[in-house]
Amino acid sequence: MTNLKAFRLVCCLLAACFLSPLNLQAHDQGPTHSRGPASEMADAASHFLATLSAEQKAKATFEFQADERLNWHFIPRPRKGLPLKEMTAVQQRLAHVLLSSGLSQRGYAKAVTIMTLEQILREIEKGSTGMVRDEELYFVSIFGNPGPTQPWGWRVEGHHLSLNFTIEGGSVAVGAPSFMGTNPGEVLEGPRKGLRVLGHEEDLGRELITSMSAEQQKLAVISNTAPKDIITAADRKVKPLEEAGISWSKLNRTQRGLLRTLVEEYARRVRPELADADLAKIEKQGWNKLRFAWAGGFKKFEGHYYRIQGPTFLIEYDNVQNNNNHVHAVWRDFANDFGEDILKRHHLESHHH
Repeated sequence: MTNLKAFRLVCCLLAACFLSPLNLQAHDQGPTHSRGPASEMADAASHFLATLSAEQKAKATFEFQADERLNWHFIPRPRKGLPLKEMTAVQQRLAHVLLSSGLSQRGYAKAVTIMTLEQILREIEKGSTGMVRDEELYFVSIFGNPGPTQPWGWRVEGHHLSLNFTIEGGSVAVGAPSFMGTNPGEVLEGPRKGLRVLGHEEDLGRELITSMSAEQQKLAVISNTAPKDIITAADRKVKPLEEAGISWSKLNRTQRGLLRTLVEEYARRVRPELADADLAKIEKQGWNKLRFAWAGGFKKFEGHYYRIQGPTFLIEYDNVQNNNNHVHAVWRDFANDFGEDILKRHHLESHHH
């Protein structure tokens, strides 16, 4: 079996298991993680690196302080790192072990299924755009030396996927920024017709805005036209956007529940321990500090955008390209993207010793 066929088989099996209608109803807590995030990620990264040739390792590894660690994007473009395409079947499996070490079951299922959408784009476009659509052009990069002594990090990235993890010591890990996108947002024909990898993100947002009264919608809607893309794009550092939209205090109990569920849909892309830490920060600041803003139409296949902002985080979702069937959805941490906050604490503690 070729690497490509093996990779397709792995992805299709995962998609079938995790993205079936039954499983999409459940907010899982997996994968089954037996140890802490930092040690599992370090073990997974070390096992992956141990299988690489010198040439492969030169592509996959960087100094932790390298500018490349912050050089993220979600568009199809030339990338550094080691692509799945240049790995053996064993190395691909170990790359997936690393990926799954940072994600929940649902997050992992979304990630690998986003990769397989490249097959569908290739069939739809038939080379007409001049862009290469390849489910094996997802790149693994490891920054620094995996282990408990010094900060290190890793990234898996390609078209519509950028998952960034920073680890400090043997116990602290952060998974931001976290970007997922889909084109098509909903598969409209063929054997996978009806597949919506980020369907929950769309449906919960629409359910919230359409549940609002006219008075509430006046507060929530910031424009009748959705922006062409998420406002923060692939910025390395983001600051809070203007306070716009409807505040938590103006929502009823049911709407607050919807908003909380929507936030958790994003937060729980990563493994439970990391998600719980992010949600605890929101809880500490107060859910009543959140604002929800909407732009564009309310109906399916009408261009739309929303954002959720609190003191510690920003969620942006945009669906306007390709006849409003092309989703970009990002989670940003104002203080801790790329582990900024934990690294500051590491430096402070180092100076004290």
